[in-house]
Amino acid sequence: MSSSKAEEPVNEQAVANKFAAMRSDLNQVYSKITELEMDVSEHSLVINAIQPLDPSRRCFRMIGGVLVERTIKEVLPAVLRNKEGIEEVITRLNEALERKKKEITEFEAKYKIRIRKNEGEEKDDGARKEGTAQGVLVGPAGGSE
Repeated sequence: MSSSKAEEPVNEQAVANKFAAMRSDLNQVYSKITELEMDVSEHSLVINAIQPLDPSRRCFRMIGGVLVERTIKEVLPAVLRNKEGIEEVITRLNEALERKKKEITEFEAKYKIRIRKNEGEEKDDGARKEGTAQGVLVGPAGGSE
């Protein structure tokens, strides 16, 4: 086999491993977006708390693990810039998230991947093998409702 875009998985286990890695990447992006949204929320709280105060009033800001004394006039623009920067990163991560979702959907379609629930794994394995599938009765047989 020649590789067209990237390395093509050669067997079922390789496909499953690649799919699991893709889902793991997706979950990491979700986690990072959530973390950054919490940071934006914290920045908004700080901005709302210090905006109405006197600009010459002193305040403290943590910079690289060091607590620094500044005035609100100096701190407020920096906090606003940081918040805007975090929001831009969230926007880019959301775009990356959509690309990864599309990539996973295409991968699922290409290799006919179906997600199954953990409790029904044994049943699904048996149902996948052609010729050995058995019918499964679901719900009441007599329609007694």
